[in-house]
Amino acid sequence: MLATGALTLEDFTLGSRFPTNVGEVTPAADGKSYYVMSDDGSRIDRVDYFTGDIVATVMNSREMGLSEKWFDGYRVGDDGNKVLLWSDSEPIYRNSFKAHYYVLDLTDLKLHSLGDIKQEIATLSPDGSRVAYVVDCNVMVRDLGSDDVTTVTTDGAPTLVTNGVPDWVYQEEFGLLTSLRWSPDGNTLAYVRWNEAAVPMTWVTLYKGACDRHDEYALYPGRYDFKYPVAGEVNATVSLHAWNCATGESTVLDVPLDDDGYIPQLEFAPDGRLMVSTLNRLQNRWFMYAVDVSSGDCSRVYEQESATWLLTSLAGGPHYYDDCMVLTSDRDGYARLYCITGDGSSVVPLSPRGEEVTAFYGYDKRGGRFLYQRTDGPLNRVVASVNRRGRETLLSERGRWASAMFSADYSRYIERVSDATTPDVYTVRDGKGKLVRVVEDNLGYAMRYVEVPHREFFEMVTERDDTLNAYIIKPVDFDASLRYPVIMSQYSGPGSQEVYNRWVVDWENYAAMNGYVVVCVDPRGTGGRGVAWRSVVYRNIGLLETEDQISAARFVARQPWADAGHIAIYGWSYGGFEALMAMSQGDDSPYCAGVSIAPVTSWRYYDTIYTERFMGLPEDNVEGYDRSPLTLVDNLHGDLMLIFGSADDNVQIVNEMEYISCLNDNGRDFELMIYPNMNHSINGCDIRLTLYRRVMQFLDRKLKQ
Repeated sequence: MLATGALTLEDFTLGSRFPTNVGEVTPAADGKSYYVMSDDGSRIDRVDYFTGDIVATVMNSREMGLSEKWFDGYRVGDDGNKVLLWSDSEPIYRNSFKAHYYVLDLTDLKLHSLGDIKQEIATLSPDGSRVAYVVDCNVMVRDLGSDDVTTVTTDGAPTLVTNGVPDWVYQEEFGLLTSLRWSPDGNTLAYVRWNEAAVPMTWVTLYKGACDRHDEYALYPGRYDFKYPVAGEVNATVSLHAWNCATGESTVLDVPLDDDGYIPQLEFAPDGRLMVSTLNRLQNRWFMYAVDVSSGDCSRVYEQESATWLLTSLAGGPHYYDDCMVLTSDRDGYARLYCITGDGSSVVPLSPRGEEVTAFYGYDKRGGRFLYQRTDGPLNRVVASVNRRGRETLLSERGRWASAMFSADYSRYIERVSDATTPDVYTVRDGKGKLVRVVEDNLGYAMRYVEVPHREFFEMVTERDDTLNAYIIKPVDFDASLRYPVIMSQYSGPGSQEVYNRWVVDWENYAAMNGYVVVCVDPRGTGGRGVAWRSVVYRNIGLLETEDQISAARFVARQPWADAGHIAIYGWSYGGFEALMAMSQGDDSPYCAGVSIAPVTSWRYYDTIYTERFMGLPEDNVEGYDRSPLTLVDNLHGDLMLIFGSADDNVQIVNEMEYISCLNDNGRDFELMIYPNMNHSINGCDIRLTLYRRVMQFLDRKLKQ
């Protein structure tokens, strides 16, 4: 299957489809330069923002006699004299890993190894004198002056107790990868302890395989066990602890928390108070406490409640400064920045109402301004600043998708900008947004895809008069007098967004080059449009999204260019769930075929934090939980292709196996593709090429023949 011209499916599914980026950039303390690691991990350079010249080479492994050693990542310490490095990374879950960590002292280029056994979440103290890390679920602290190691905890054990490292569900749904926090003076280490003993166990089966082989399973399969709490089941219990460097003792900090509540965020404020956020299990009551780690005194400084759920992950906050903390809250209907005094007595909105803050970059103390990214209408993103009086200044052009990486003193930044027809352009700008230099324009890359059809945006009005944001990708030689098969691509999950004005080259573009019209619609419940739009799906996920996806397909079917009898729906993960839901409405379904990849088939099988956030507890919402593809198999309409990885730790394989059993029991034919040892992303070893080849072959058979 070749696309027109020289481009093939490989150009739309493999790593080469992405434009060049500037890599991981770490601002240096001087505000004038940044650190960047070489592609092979052998060198860390400090680069001048304005000139692009290398100011200094901080680390060169070959010059240090480590020609065989290369590093996977780095983190520069707060004091600027120490660099934390890691190599031989071994994935644990989606974003976590263990590795061999090292601390490089830049004053004498001495390299400290943290041990032969791989470590997790290594964290330097502010003064660079100590490093905390986790080995086998226990917190350790190494004094870099003496190389003495203190074992802070001893009760850690896999699947029972983990100290410092969050459990699977915290990592997956809160994005919390470490709970190790040093106090500003470096004398106290705070951490969270997770007791998983009562949490139900699950596992993924592992085979020898061909991609990333496991030869130890050549004759008999192995398994990886971990704790996975499904909706309504027991969660890990959490407790907050503080270790005193001088006494060597840990104490439990008494923070008000429900027995089944969460601690999704903790951070030390500049004044030394430990700021701790807590959530109830239903995630509709959020409290923030200030804790004195010396006395244990605890006071509440902020609280918020919701009739649905609270988006505590917004913009990664809170953030703490000398005289205030900055929080992104949707308390008035939109995600806005708020400036809150340390005791919580004053809560002042900063960013404009009606737009949603999507990232917070920091506070420029000298300029008296807060820097952030926000929506510019749902489809676009702008970089902006706002002062304490609420006066906003835009730093990027409107009508595009912009983001920024600021210097330490906010006097300059690297801007990344794209839109639906223009690949990422990286530039350096001064603090007011004036162009200084172009870092990467991706012009050569753009020429490669110059004839590829891209997204065109429009609004669609549903049968109940809701206006949905949508995009369409048409064949290059599109002729409105002809009829085209249609692929309805979607994700549809709460707070998500697929329709946006940003550069994307993917299999959808390839499909359009091969005679399909691709349409994507963001239904009710998706992001970028405020709380009311997002939360309307509360306790009923899969209901309103399905109504909207079906209404959208009917809208498309009425267009003169659409082959109304050949419309398919596609989705991955939540999108796979929604594809099954939309196909399972009997004769009301307008789809002749569908592709569902890694789908949830019953929310009773999915994890507590995500599912209960939107659905409540199963015993309190029986009807909502019963509404699922698993219970609607007899209403399935159209030809189905089901795809999943056998080692998916996110959407457990029970989802697909139980669904397949129901399909078989109902005598339903379907096509199946299983990827051994692959996780939820089904990636690696160029496997996406074979996956989308199968998807396109299936769609060609069902929509073109």
